[in-house]
Amino acid sequence: MTGRWRRISWTLTLSTTCLAAFLSVIVPAHAARADQLDAAKLAGALVRISATILPDSQSARSLGTEREGTGVVIDGSGLILTIGYTILEASQLQVTTGEGRGYPAEFVAYDQASGFGLLRAGMGFSAAPVRLGDSDAIKEGERAMVLTRQGSTGVQPVLIAAKREFAGYWEYLLDEAIFTTPPIMGFNGAALIDRKGELVGIGSLIVRDAVPAHGGIPGNMFVPVSALKPILADLLAFGRRQEPARPWLGVTLREEQGRLMVERVTPQSPAATVGIRPGDMIVGVAGQRPKGLADFYRKVWDLGPAGVTVPLELLRGPKLEPVAVPSADRYSTLKLNPTF
Repeated sequence: MTGRWRRISWTLTLSTTCLAAFLSVIVPAHAARADQLDAAKLAGALVRISATILPDSQSARSLGTEREGTGVVIDGSGLILTIGYTILEASQLQVTTGEGRGYPAEFVAYDQASGFGLLRAGMGFSAAPVRLGDSDAIKEGERAMVLTRQGSTGVQPVLIAAKREFAGYWEYLLDEAIFTTPPIMGFNGAALIDRKGELVGIGSLIVRDAVPAHGGIPGNMFVPVSALKPILADLLAFGRRQEPARPWLGVTLREEQGRLMVERVTPQSPAATVGIRPGDMIVGVAGQRPKGLADFYRKVWDLGPAGVTVPLELLRGPKLEPVAVPSADRYSTLKLNPTF
């Protein structure tokens, strides 16, 4: 699972001087002491997740078969919220408390659109839950803290650096993600806690442009809990949201000067079946030119639900080639282990 993080970790060293100068201006010196006092009351709701993934699963190719992350207890029955890729296609799950006690856990749900995952600890597990906060209300420039069960630093004060759109290269889009700085390495599933002591985000990525200005300040991207609240009942009842699935193509993309380059094609995906290959440039969708990664996703998803044919225009060298891709439901390709 560490491959994609290595590609951007070099930016942390390059940006250290700029980051230190930036934070010295906007983060009060007493922030760490105040936030650590609050953290002591919340740490009991955090667990370390250990996941063993089915070796023949699709996600094992890119994320590995042994994964670890943080989870946050959000109700009194042992329901735990995390970032979904940590538990995706898991055949075995265990959670470990801060005291070192381990408990088996079961997969509950995965939401492709938001990226959230849910699991439930059993066998006598008990922990006071963290309350879900109002992630829409948190503002840029506010202080918060990040709690994690990974690495040596379990608590870190952070600044809300930005709230903006995020487009991931794996056919993923958030209309408004939360970006924080300074960066933490134990980010996946980490809890972003506001000044009320409530959960407002779940850690997903380390990024090199949490603050795009100043040459790019590194930090982390968090999925806001506002994306969970409307779908939580569906996830608990069905393991996924109950609305038509978005069309999935199976391409990993990189944006280059307004063009979209195919970096990877998922084996046996819709894109693979029609011959799309790494190095292809996607320059058109249904007769329109995408203005970037986010615009490309929206144009594809606007065509209809999973199963719709997506007409693409590819640039291969000097040649333009039209390709009709019969899209699929991403869930149909995953080896989930639901309990419903």
